[in-house]
Amino acid sequence: MAERGTTGPTGPLLRAYLLASHTVPLFAPSLLRRRLRRGKEDADRWQEKLGKPTQPRPDGPVIWLHAVGLGEVLALRGLIAEMGAQRPDVTFLVTSTARSSAQVMGANLPPRTLHQFLPLDAPRYLARFLDHWRPSLSVWAEQELWPGAMVAARARGIPLALINARLTEESHAKRSRLRGLYADMLSRFAHISAQDQATADRLASLGARGVEFGGSLKPAAPPLGVDTAELERLRACLAGRKVWVAASTHPADERAALAAAQALPDRLLVLVPRDIGRTDSIAAELSATGLDHLRRSAGGLPQPQTQVWLADSYGELGLWYRLADAGLIGGSFDATNGHNPWEAAALDVAILHGQKVSNFAADYAALAQAQAARQIAPAELARALQDPDLAALAPRARKLTEHARGSLAPLARKLLSLGV
Repeated sequence: MAERGTTGPTGPLLRAYLLASHTVPLFAPSLLRRRLRRGKEDADRWQEKLGKPTQPRPDGPVIWLHAVGLGEVLALRGLIAEMGAQRPDVTFLVTSTARSSAQVMGANLPPRTLHQFLPLDAPRYLARFLDHWRPSLSVWAEQELWPGAMVAARARGIPLALINARLTEESHAKRSRLRGLYADMLSRFAHISAQDQATADRLASLGARGVEFGGSLKPAAPPLGVDTAELERLRACLAGRKVWVAASTHPADERAALAAAQALPDRLLVLVPRDIGRTDSIAAELSATGLDHLRRSAGGLPQPQTQVWLADSYGELGLWYRLADAGLIGGSFDATNGHNPWEAAALDVAILHGQKVSNFAADYAALAQAQAARQIAPAELARALQDPDLAALAPRARKLTEHARGSLAPLARKLLSLGV
């Protein structure tokens, strides 16, 4: 058995994967061009997925951090800030795969931080990427692992770390069928830390050794960024009016939110769907209910009679939370099983949510223990928004985020000690 954190073993599953990865360039460019025509890739940056950089490499050490999507990428910001404070000479390169993560991350980049899309997992593309960026450390977050990238990094002597790992029972069952592949990958990590003990145990069953329990990074993320001029403009427009947010919503959340908006016509609901591709159908539903509404993309400002502002835009959740005093966190009234509450907590928003939060069970349990969020049924939403005791939730939640940020120093030191 190879020493933990070295180049690691290469069993039959990993060898087969690496062999197959040589065929990716045969079809990848045409596939990406088709996605580009359908608006699913960034026209200026899609070739980053072929390993072609769109920014110069800065001088000095570079730490490369990867997370798959928007929430995971944003959760890295607190850790990046702490590592940057400990090592002012380091630049951070964040990679992701989802287009939305790039759009929002651009407005929320910490100092000395760049963003690129992760190359497809093929030797040719990874070599271009690593030749250009020459990272001193590669940090992987949550649960997305790409075998080719890890093998290529370790072959160059780049240490690997897996942080903020989260593995559900369902995901673990799927990965267990390929235990040999995951054991080979996990053996290459010099450090592994998990959000919860259940994840640590599941990773150990896949072959990981020495997994540490580090908690979630999401509570430690700094507040989302905002266009300050736009914030002041909207605050002036909405002066004297109560504003609440329904964030990252799905159909079940929207039904509850629109019913509450009808019951509270003097308040402005900012409705922020999880998928803005659904906004046409949501606008049609708003028209059918008779609610006076405005689409963000249409321009203009809410009038006193406007009941719902449909936020069909990316990257403005930091704006909406700063305008609101309360928020319904979507995904908790159906099988979605919850979304991240900490972005609201960091911006003094009183958190309301449904009972289905298994994707963030530990997070909502911590909020409940601190009496910093309130679980409600859909029919209770309007009444909860009018409860004068609701205002006490926000400062308790913010205190949890401040404590979490203060606990990042040991993890930052550990990662920097791996070879930066």
